Amino acid sequence: MTRVLNALRKEPVSGSTRSVVVFVHGYGANGQDLLGLADVLGEHLPDTLFVAPDAPETIPGMPFGFQWFPIPWIDGSSEEEARRGMEAAVDDFNAFLDALMVDEDVLPEQVVLFGFSQGTMMSLHVAPRREDPVAGIVAFSGRLLETELLADEVVSRMPVLLVHGDADDVVPPQSLPEAAEALQGAGFKEVYAHVMKGTGHGIAPDGLSVALAFMRDKLSL
Repeated sequence: MTRVLNALRKEPVSGSTRSVVVFVHGYGANGQDLLGLADVLGEHLPDTLFVAPDAPETIPGMPFGFQWFPIPWIDGSSEEEARRGMEAAVDDFNAFLDALMVDEDVLPEQVVLFGFSQGTMMSLHVAPRREDPVAGIVAFSGRLLETELLADEVVSRMPVLLVHGDADDVVPPQSLPEAAEALQGAGFKEVYAHVMKGTGHGIAPDGLSVALAFMRDKLSL
């Protein structure tokens, strides 16, 4: 049984929804963590609704922190627990996206997934396995899980922008070229990359500017 994800939202500046950006937050954060970016992006994407779901699981000892799935080297969980958690979260996130598109009356090609860290891992795993391609994926500071399975399991291919700080000490910067290689090997035609110089595990202004240009282009705005 899927769990309903609680989501925050920021309405389009214009009052009219022609596209949706779904913020997919990282481990230990919540929807509010990325929703603030809508204040910056909304001026340039006036017809875009921004939605930011909380991941389905709370983290012990972190009252406002959520996780999409456990991370063994952080929380001491087993690989099996992490696997089960991810499978459940994939179902939850797919159900969330399905309901969002119905409720907002938008098509997949009007939706961008904007992930950070564990949210990037979720976005890069879920979107290629959905029936219809979304407009694009903005993938900050994360990695592509199970790279060896993608070519066999991919259903739809969409433009992907990979962005990573070269000083990231949480998710290795090498994750960017590894993801790019796997995506291209699985037949993705549009894979873009941007390295944020001197940036750790975060989103720098130059990375956000590149992400904005990508979203405007792929949403035809």
